Amino acid sequence: MEGWLLLTAAILTEVAATIALKMSDGFTRLGPSVVVVVGYLVSFSLLAKLLTSGMPLAVVYAVWSAVGVALIALIGVLWLGEHLTWVQSAGLLMVVAGVWALEAGGSHA
Repeated sequence: MEGWLLLTAAILTEVAATIALKMSDGFTRLGPSVVVVVGYLVSFSLLAKLLTSGMPLAVVYAVWSAVGVALIALIGVLWLGEHLTWVQSAGLLMVVAGVWALEAGGSHA
């Protein structure tokens, strides 16, 4: 369970850093730029710690990247006024389904 909590924290800090990256205006705004650097540093540090816990790299990276992408897309649509086509939405659903399949298949191995 601790591994999943670390993974959740790594995802949330990566998402915060990515949102701050957009807000940094090309690293011309100090506050968001600091959040970018600190956020990515914390996220990758949590991933490094997580990978010493025995969770498989494929599952950790797949969940981290897929959930991060899905959250960023959702935040973009809900708060940043961005739009997704039906093809993009279907692609996101397939990515999430693929990660779920990766994790579900691993529990039977």
